[in-house]
Amino acid sequence: MTVVLELAGRTLELLPGRPRIMGIVNANPDSFSDDVRLRTLEQQVEHALALVAEGADLIDVGGESGVTYTDVTAADVEIARVVPLIERLAAEGVLVSVDTWKPQVALAAVAAGASIINDVSGLADPGLADIAARTGAGLVVMHTRARPKEVGFADYGGDVVGDVERFLRERLDLARERGVGQHQLITDPGPDFAKRPAESVAVLRELDRVVALGPPVLLAVSRKYFVGAITG
Repeated sequence: MTVVLELAGRTLELLPGRPRIMGIVNANPDSFSDDVRLRTLEQQVEHALALVAEGADLIDVGGESGVTYTDVTAADVEIARVVPLIERLAAEGVLVSVDTWKPQVALAAVAAGASIINDVSGLADPGLADIAARTGAGLVVMHTRARPKEVGFADYGGDVVGDVERFLRERLDLARERGVGQHQLITDPGPDFAKRPAESVAVLRELDRVVALGPPVLLAVSRKYFVGAITG
């Protein structure tokens, strides 16, 4: 069955057996995953458009690294990093998501043309759901038991999959209560976020339980620690 996401005036069709590909462009100087730093706006735009040309269906723009060994980025600094890039990509017709957990940044990003708020905090601030409801932007609801930029490994009592399932159901309900439409919602089981490698793998092995929650699933698995733990 085809699912159509409604994303701030844009739509994205999701077909069975046809995963959509998200390209990542970091506008911050401290991402753990970048081989080459994209130090200028022109370099960032060029890289993003190259990813689209290579098959990316949308581009996720981030202005703060998720690593826990650097400080939280001030919202105004993050806005200054992501908004010019989002404006340029939106003008090119690119579908853009913004990776942020700060409502101020999310609001500025959507105003600049972002269609999805990719919240890696698990709605630690429900204001992100309010912004999605007000603007029509898509909302990624991710599982994590640690606050952004903080190291934390929860005690899942041997049932990390059950915790992911319960947490996501609760947060999806919260988003709906605050006015976010069903076709705006996306779930993310959060590989490596507050999870040891074996716990990330356990969740991925039972991904059908996350899928059964209803919304489409985002899997941010590239360059994650659990992959390195498996492959060496």
